[in-house]
Amino acid sequence: MENTTKKLEQTWRWYGPDDSVSLQDVKQAGATGIVSALHHVAHGAVWTVEEISKRKKQIEDAGLTWSVVESVPVHEAIKTRSADAEKYLDNYRQSLKNLSACGLKTVCYNFMPVLDWTRTKLDLEMKDGSKALYFNWEDLAYFDIYILKREGAANDYPEAIVAGAAEKSKTISEEETAVLTEVILMGVPGEDSITLESLQQSIDIYQAIGFDGLRQNLLYFLEAIAAVCEEEGVKMTIHPDDPPYPILGLPRIASNKGDLEFIINGVNKEHNGICFCTGSLGAGVKNNITEIFEAVKHRVHFIHLRNVKKDEAGNFYEADHLDGDVNMYSIMKAIVAENSTRSTPIPFRPDHGHQMLDDLNKTTHPGYSAIGRLRGLAELRGLELGIIGQ
Repeated sequence: MENTTKKLEQTWRWYGPDDSVSLQDVKQAGATGIVSALHHVAHGAVWTVEEISKRKKQIEDAGLTWSVVESVPVHEAIKTRSADAEKYLDNYRQSLKNLSACGLKTVCYNFMPVLDWTRTKLDLEMKDGSKALYFNWEDLAYFDIYILKREGAANDYPEAIVAGAAEKSKTISEEETAVLTEVILMGVPGEDSITLESLQQSIDIYQAIGFDGLRQNLLYFLEAIAAVCEEEGVKMTIHPDDPPYPILGLPRIASNKGDLEFIINGVNKEHNGICFCTGSLGAGVKNNITEIFEAVKHRVHFIHLRNVKKDEAGNFYEADHLDGDVNMYSIMKAIVAENSTRSTPIPFRPDHGHQMLDDLNKTTHPGYSAIGRLRGLAELRGLELGIIGQ
C-alpha cells in the first residue's frame, strides 16, 4: 500500500543570476523550491514589485518555485532603534506588502548585530580533501584583542583562550592575519565587508543597548510589522544566532531554547515564527536540538538542516549532514511528525555543504558550492523517506 505521508518541501538557496550554481544545477540536485533574495538591493531600501517579479520569473521560467525569501535584511537603524528607524520600518512594511502581492509569504531574517554568521576559516581541509567552514575561539580572540583591539576584550574569554591568542600573536604571519580579518569582516553575504572602524563604532552602540535592550528592539520590530503580516498572511522566520554566543562584545538574543521561547511569546502571533537551523543551534554546547524543536515547533515555518562537530573548547567545523554532534535522525523524526500535522509542507533546505570534487576549483559563496549541498540534500531526503516508511 502506498505511503501517503506528506513530505517536507525540498528547497535550495540561490543567490540570483550571478550565482555560480545555476537553476539548472538546482533542478538536477532534486530540489523543487528556491530560497532567494534581492541581494543587489541596498539594506533598508524597498523591494519593488518590479524587482521581485523579475526574480520570480527567472525562477519560474526554470520550472522551479520561489518558496522562501531569505533574507529581507533588517536595517541596523531598526536593531539599534535609532532616530531614523521609523523610515526603515516603513520601507520594510512596504517590502512585505510587495512580496505578498507577488505571492511570497514566508520571509527569513536575523537580528544579529552588524555581522551575519561568523567563521574564522572558510577552507578547513577535511581528511577526505574536501573543505569546510570553521570557527575557532583562539582565532577570534586574537582578532578581537590584537587586531580590533577592543577595550576589555581579554575579559570576555577564558584564560586558556587568551593565552592561546597571545601565542598566536607571536607566530602568525601578516598574510594569515589579513585573511583572518577579511573572513571575520565579511559582514552579511551579498553586501560589502565592514571596516574595523565601523565595527568598533557599532560595538560601542550595542554595548549601550545591551542584551535586554536588543531583545526589546526585536519585539518593537515584530510589533511594528504585525499588522502587515496579519493582513497579508506573511510569516516571518527569525534565524538563530551563528554562532550562538555573544562575540566581539556584541549581544546575541536568538541562541537557545529560552531565547526562542521569549521571542515567540513576546509577540504571541502566528506571523512571528522561527527558522529552525540545526547547525547554528547545534554549535551551542548546552543546546539540545530536539528539545528546542519540540518547544517551538508550532512556530517553525522554515528549516535549515546541517551539522557541526565541536571540541571541548567549543570550536566547531561544519560536518557532513549526517555525521556530526546533531542527532539528525532524532531531529528529522521530530520534523516529520510535525510536518504530518501541517496543511502545507514545511520548507527545508540543506544548509551549507563541503566544497568538494570539481567545486574545489571554483569560486562560490562560502558554504554554498553545489556538490556538497547536493550530497546533503540526497542524504537528508533519504533519511526523511526512511523515517516516513517506518
